[in-house]
Amino acid sequence: MPLLSIERLSKTYENGFVALDEVSLDVEQGEILALLGPNGAGKTTLIGIVCGIVNPTSGRVTVGGYDIVRDYRQTRSMIGLVPQELTTDTFETVWNTVSFSRGLFGRPPNPAHIEKVLRSLSLWDKKDSRLMTLSGGMKRRVLIAKALSHEPAVLFLDEPSAGVDVELRKDMWEVVRGLRDAGTTIILTTHYIEEAEEMADRVAVINRGRILLVEEKLELMRRLGRKQLCIELADPLEAVPAALAPFGLRLSDDGLRLVHEYDPKRSEHAIPALLAALGQAGIGFRDLHTEQSSLEDIFVGLVAETRASP
Repeated sequence: MPLLSIERLSKTYENGFVALDEVSLDVEQGEILALLGPNGAGKTTLIGIVCGIVNPTSGRVTVGGYDIVRDYRQTRSMIGLVPQELTTDTFETVWNTVSFSRGLFGRPPNPAHIEKVLRSLSLWDKKDSRLMTLSGGMKRRVLIAKALSHEPAVLFLDEPSAGVDVELRKDMWEVVRGLRDAGTTIILTTHYIEEAEEMADRVAVINRGRILLVEEKLELMRRLGRKQLCIELADPLEAVPAALAPFGLRLSDDGLRLVHEYDPKRSEHAIPALLAALGQAGIGFRDLHTEQSSLEDIFVGLVAETRASP
């Protein structure tokens, strides 16, 4: 049984706006799922419903077999949420803030667990510091510590790296991997495509309130990612010769590079034919190499397709 199961979940607001349209999604224990989508795609609404902040119009969500509506207390205690906004009690200390958050979920005091969480997030030396004295990156870590204070089974990270510098972002990736390795299930929303590419086990793409696909990250890149054959020419060309037109080549501005985009599943014989055609046209090359589409290329293409559809 999946740890988190979302079945035909819909949300329509009073003004008629459909934020979610029969979304179904299963998340297994101990995996990192990246939820990608443009602004307004439905990511925040989906998180809000699972966390008990937003009421669904229809559909069902279970966490560990418990229904989020019928078994609200059980499910809420199993979920941790790190919101995008830095909402913190600025005059309180790190230790008190995190300890108080644990008590909100009815958990008995456990100083050893709070210490473990703070140390894992490199916050131990800041435990007596008031939040108002911390940097934005440190405040972000405090939000994660608060979400982990009651030992949730599922952790939602809503844009965890927003406003965080690159170095600290990579540190946080290591923290998230450690949480996953310890058995925590993590759902990550992000605008940083490299964050999903770096950390996720699976990727779900959402747009216009609908899930477009859910796929293993590497399988997604293999299945949808196109490749480019880049040919570094020995001498510049002014234009692509007519004899090479069937290959759809793109010539760089300096005339020294030809780029052939292809689907590796369907074009296994195209590259030898292309190289033979180059020889017949008397075009020499110094080097050639292939480049794989990134997750960002795939994501942008998927979203563009749904925007173009009626």
